[in-house]
Amino acid sequence: MVSDHFSHVREWIFDLDNTLYPPSACLFEQIEPRMTDWVQRELNVSEAEANRLRHAYWMDYGTTLSGMMELHGTDPLPYLTYVHDIDFSTLSRDMELRAHINALPGRKIVFTNGSEPYAKRVLEARGLTGIFDAIYGIEHADFHPKPAAQAFDTILKKDGLAPYEAAMFEDDPRNLKVPHALGMKTVHIAPAPLDPPAPHVQFHAADLTGFLATLLT
Repeated sequence: MVSDHFSHVREWIFDLDNTLYPPSACLFEQIEPRMTDWVQRELNVSEAEANRLRHAYWMDYGTTLSGMMELHGTDPLPYLTYVHDIDFSTLSRDMELRAHINALPGRKIVFTNGSEPYAKRVLEARGLTGIFDAIYGIEHADFHPKPAAQAFDTILKKDGLAPYEAAMFEDDPRNLKVPHALGMKTVHIAPAPLDPPAPHVQFHAADLTGFLATLLT
């Protein structure tokens, strides 16, 4: 049974975007144009070039922000406030997911490459406020983003997490490489599994709520 592989887990780490809510909510359809707009204005480039850089920095640095900070000295806090100033009405409350997360034994945290204020607004819209022991945004990782090992090292030390007692839930498979290397159980949350499979992705689930239900039976 799948649940047997998680019987030792007492530290449950959840990514936020497209993990604690489904991709169909389309939040990034709002966020990405705001990222592009910020890059365009800060670097004084065309919209097309700004969009190219936005994606290239995400690929090369883990987040667009990290590329902008590294190469252009961007101030992260105004950037994060601007790109996350979106409409959250596409999110719906999920009381079944809330119940399953709440029933997991041990400590539950959110670890996102977004900011803590943004994460709190997402959790509120999803009906998930008050069930997590901690919420860590990229600011708590000293602006080092997943998938960088330094990001995980910073958060694990701040929280006192024991990797061999932890499981990580993520929509971006890149962000599961370090957790797997540290000894965590890794779960890829996405509509389709990786093709070809990767050794650092131990489990796949198209639906987080359904997967958690299998761990609690």
